[in-house]
Amino acid sequence: MTGLPPCAIVVMGVSGCGKSTLISHLGAYLSCPAFEGDDFHAESSIAKMRTGQPLDDVDRWPWLDRLGAAMGAAVHEDGIAVAACSALKRRYRERLERAAGVPLLFVLLDGERDEIAARLAARKSHYMPTSLLDSQFAALERPAADERALTLHCYAPIEDLRRDVLAWAQASILSTAR
Repeated sequence: MTGLPPCAIVVMGVSGCGKSTLISHLGAYLSCPAFEGDDFHAESSIAKMRTGQPLDDVDRWPWLDRLGAAMGAAVHEDGIAVAACSALKRRYRERLERAAGVPLLFVLLDGERDEIAARLAARKSHYMPTSLLDSQFAALERPAADERALTLHCYAPIEDLRRDVLAWAQASILSTAR
């Protein structure tokens, strides 16, 4: 019981900002599918990132298409889904929404580079090296005013983030339905 029409909430931002933690929390709270964008990368893309090479658009398009299709299918089946995806550029967000075929709401978890770098350095068993963080910040296009997007500070308590996301999602969807 979300009070939301069919849609998916995409938590976006640079690696280490807390996307996976928030979608896990939202998915459990909403009893809906939660997709980890990293699970949709091709092995060749993961190998590339492991060696410290940033992905290019040729690497990203099929990844975004796979993730978008999975979100769309889940929304058609369950009414709502959540996903973690860097979605750093507007064209990536647009591609995700085209692939999903359902309305997407984006939540940017924003933070300071040094604090996020410390989070990344503390992570074990993840292929994303801290050395790629600068390229992610350089690529980040914060959502424009005409996008369905909310920006939150990534260090807020998870319960506050959840509450703010759901309140905003309800208001956002209702205001665009008029």
